[in-house]
Amino acid sequence: MTHRRWTLRTEHTSYTVRLSPDGPWAELDAWGPLGVEDGPSALDWSHRTHFITPADAAPAEYLPYGLRPFTGAELVAAGPGGERGVWWEFDGAEEGPGSLRLAFADELLGLRTVLCYETVPGTDVLLRWTEHTARDRELRLERFDSAAVNIPVTGAAARLTYLSGQWSQEFQRTQLELPRGTFGIGSRQGVPGHAYAPWLAVQDQEAAYGVALEWPGNWHITAEAEPGGSVRVRAGRVPHEGAVLLAPGDTLVTPRLACAFSPDGLDGLSRVWHRYERLLTGDRLHRPRKVLYNSWEATGFDVEAAGQLELAKVAADIGAELFVVDDGWFTGRHDDTGGLGDWYPDPAAFPDGFDRFVADVRALGLDFGLWVEPEAVSPGSRLYAEHPEWAYRIEGRPARLVRNQLLLDLGRSDVQDFVIGTLDRLLGAHEISYLKWDMNRPPTERGRPGAGPADRLDLDAEHVAGYLRVLDHLRTAHPGVTVEGCAGGGGRIEHATIARTDVVWPSDNTAPLDRLAIQHGFLHAHAPHVMSSWVTDAPGVFDPRPRSLAFRFVNAMCGVLGIGADLRAWSPEQRAEAAHWIARYKEVRDVIHHGEARLLGSPEDPTCGVQYDAGDRTVVAALSTGRLDGAPLLPGRPDRLRLRGLDPAARYRDTATGTTYGGAHLLHYGLPFAWSAEHDVDLVVLTREPARADTRTSSGDT
Repeated sequence: MTHRRWTLRTEHTSYTVRLSPDGPWAELDAWGPLGVEDGPSALDWSHRTHFITPADAAPAEYLPYGLRPFTGAELVAAGPGGERGVWWEFDGAEEGPGSLRLAFADELLGLRTVLCYETVPGTDVLLRWTEHTARDRELRLERFDSAAVNIPVTGAAARLTYLSGQWSQEFQRTQLELPRGTFGIGSRQGVPGHAYAPWLAVQDQEAAYGVALEWPGNWHITAEAEPGGSVRVRAGRVPHEGAVLLAPGDTLVTPRLACAFSPDGLDGLSRVWHRYERLLTGDRLHRPRKVLYNSWEATGFDVEAAGQLELAKVAADIGAELFVVDDGWFTGRHDDTGGLGDWYPDPAAFPDGFDRFVADVRALGLDFGLWVEPEAVSPGSRLYAEHPEWAYRIEGRPARLVRNQLLLDLGRSDVQDFVIGTLDRLLGAHEISYLKWDMNRPPTERGRPGAGPADRLDLDAEHVAGYLRVLDHLRTAHPGVTVEGCAGGGGRIEHATIARTDVVWPSDNTAPLDRLAIQHGFLHAHAPHVMSSWVTDAPGVFDPRPRSLAFRFVNAMCGVLGIGADLRAWSPEQRAEAAHWIARYKEVRDVIHHGEARLLGSPEDPTCGVQYDAGDRTVVAALSTGRLDGAPLLPGRPDRLRLRGLDPAARYRDTATGTTYGGAHLLHYGLPFAWSAEHDVDLVVLTREPARADTRTSSGDT
């Protein structure tokens, strides 16, 4: 076999793969900044021993069980006889602009696997996935990862960063040092889940490598630190029954794994992900994310037209642009025990008719939106009485109620058609421009009686396919409708969902300091323009220290601003303050949603913030966390945030105070703040001034 080599180039990096002459596999030659492929590979070990060590095996791009399973395998396949193992040969390559397909075949087993690569123009993201085809016999695939990535590590240990948590505490940035051994995260809840996000970063000195799996079902990411100085990261979906049976002639396509690189650490890596997600959003990126008011925390299930209109009037007065009625608007929904599946407006709640109610809201200058939970069904609903077979269940076993509801089998085409028909009816019959899609329970008794043996069903993948089919239909049939993705908070946030929705809901926890930590982690992986965030009156759960209304607003303005408090209980002064912050948000939201974001510090620091840069404008949201022991803020305590990415020779003017700063001053000394118990937040807008002939500047002159 001759030596062959391919290089894919992203915006600033390259990824080089070579075909080894020593065996039938592809090897990673180099991944990093442009030019690295011109030197010796950091992973080019010599085979000096009779034993193939983990270090020798590390460079392989994709390992099937049977060839070199010493450090595990990305593919485990078996034929009709049950013998596991793949001994494949190279079967050709296809190259295109920014793409590469490397094929391998095992004639005895009857398997053909294609390793797929695709660059994303304008980003430092490379997409990878695999395609497995059963040629002439049924195959059993027990593991079929999307890809494996080899990351060189020059220090004693790699630093792993991942996003962990639980319901109401999602996206907590968590780090560990991995000198040796294996680390893994994942979900078997039918959604990515609240415990971990399908995202991982590996740091080597200043460089940061990241992976993110595009899959809203069961998944895993595994990192193994191996001798010889590398970390091997594997990622893929996890089949519900432990394996997938692939019929002759069928092809299984794995989810895409996005691989990203930045020489500027985690902060630089976050901007790579932000740019990628702006591309996923497409033309919808340029549609302003409107200031939302959601009535849930004000009224709960007690939805009735008069009370909702009272809230809508106050929301319009303070500058909201969109009014969303949450759970409780449909028939049978007096509490969480009924109504799901019967998606018709409750005539008792809207005595003058639902259309009249919508028209009254819109007459206030507000768009109108609704909450739905299309995958759920209440046992007492009319839908369940007519179609009990549509819910997941195991024959002869009791159905478990979670949140007093069952889950529809969205893998069934008739269930998909029902959901599509329901949403088409609602969006076609009423002037609805916003849809909040929620999911509040994972699948428990995941079975489909009458469909054959459980081990021949791939229910997790079928549910995902149904979910994406409905979202794709919404995007095509109702392109003007804004769609929010939610799953009991941040339980289903990944690139497949983000590509098909406009915003996502990171957490049900809206307490100020709790939310600050959630959003700090979220912005490492996801872009500000998809981060829905509300101002509410919720007290802290994990960090109970109070914060000002201004703090809540500026924190929420770091993404897509919404309000969920009971505005009827707010004083005139609070409403006036809200109107002030909403007006300021409208002035800067294009910078926040389209600009380059930089995370300044963390919630563990006395002061942290987010910096957004677009054109000649820089917006800095600065937030004081107070003392970590819970003591009150010290009046007049000076603090500052060192900004990044500015021109040190330029001058920047604070549009509110008129103060002018030199760029070098902002980079090295920082933007100063004077916190107190009454002043715990600031939003600073800086404008870069035109260059002057005399460029001499003081550090912070006015």
